[in-house]
Amino acid sequence: MNTYKLLTPGPLTTSSAVKQEMLYDRCTWDDDYKSITQKIRSQLLELAGADQTQYTVVLMQGSGTFSVESVFTSTISSDDKLLIITNGAYGERMVKMASYIGLNYTEYSVEYHRYPDEAEIRAILEEDADITHIAMVHCETTTGILNPLEMISSISSEYGTTLIIDAMSSFGGIEIDVPGLGIDYLISSANKCIQGVPGFGFVIAKNDKLAACKGVARSLSLDLYDQWKEMNGSGKWRYTSPTHVVAAFSKALDELVEEGGVSARFARYQRNNHLLRERLAQAGIHAYISDEKQSPIITTFLFPNTGFSFADFYAYVKERGYVIYPGKLTDVDTFRIGNIGEIYEEDINTLCTIIEQYMGVVSV
Repeated sequence: MNTYKLLTPGPLTTSSAVKQEMLYDRCTWDDDYKSITQKIRSQLLELAGADQTQYTVVLMQGSGTFSVESVFTSTISSDDKLLIITNGAYGERMVKMASYIGLNYTEYSVEYHRYPDEAEIRAILEEDADITHIAMVHCETTTGILNPLEMISSISSEYGTTLIIDAMSSFGGIEIDVPGLGIDYLISSANKCIQGVPGFGFVIAKNDKLAACKGVARSLSLDLYDQWKEMNGSGKWRYTSPTHVVAAFSKALDELVEEGGVSARFARYQRNNHLLRERLAQAGIHAYISDEKQSPIITTFLFPNTGFSFADFYAYVKERGYVIYPGKLTDVDTFRIGNIGEIYEEDINTLCTIIEQYMGVVSV
């Protein structure tokens, strides 16, 4: 089997030590395994800058989308109304989710390369007093844009709404002061910036907000409230959990601490990202998002010319050890390159040399 490194927004390249943790079988009912679950919950709370008097952590089986849906279906009642702010495919997925569940919602959408406009959001809230909840993606991996968290947090606080943040591709790689921002529900996943493997997501929630949601859930398996009560009581997951993935994630959290925490990981990601964009620009491949809006997580690049074939390009790069990502835009041709995971400057330099050779900038 050929091996390669993943330059994607998750799943991503993991360390050998994280992979090693998955070689052992564990019992979901065993106290040793329960202690891993509780360790993870405690460490995630620390990463959020929160304490258990105000916040809690709930782990949820499935991909990150499952965790977003668990929040939507468990915490927004039929008496509530949700404002969903979108500028990418993952915000639009939340709209689709709300429609499936049957939530009362409204969408505020802007172009993929734009920030949500503060005045326009305020106008929506002024005109619609029924809005009780606001949801937004922090790092929209459709493009790599990093949405203004402080702005939406301030508005939510001012208007007294419940704030739901999809921090799938940012938590653990970008500092987020969850209590300081007054975020009510922050959602992320095991296989993103904490550098675990796919299999579960997690929700960092205000205790009082979640406690008020008993009986709201429209789904048994995605009932966030019941999952929380079980984890606080018996210490285990309600239903079969991804034991190998959980153990790997516990190791990934330890490695984050060893690296120097979120600030150190952010610095590495940012160096990777700056290097990637600078070298590709010199090769004639330019980023879709402007520098001031760009996250250090993933970058969307425009096709360099009309004859460019992504399929050929992808195969060329993969044959040389790296896997990249197709674009998600409909109005312009793009591809994406992530720089999170066990990826370092030498990897980015190697990748850029491969791309330069493909582009004919340097000789093979």
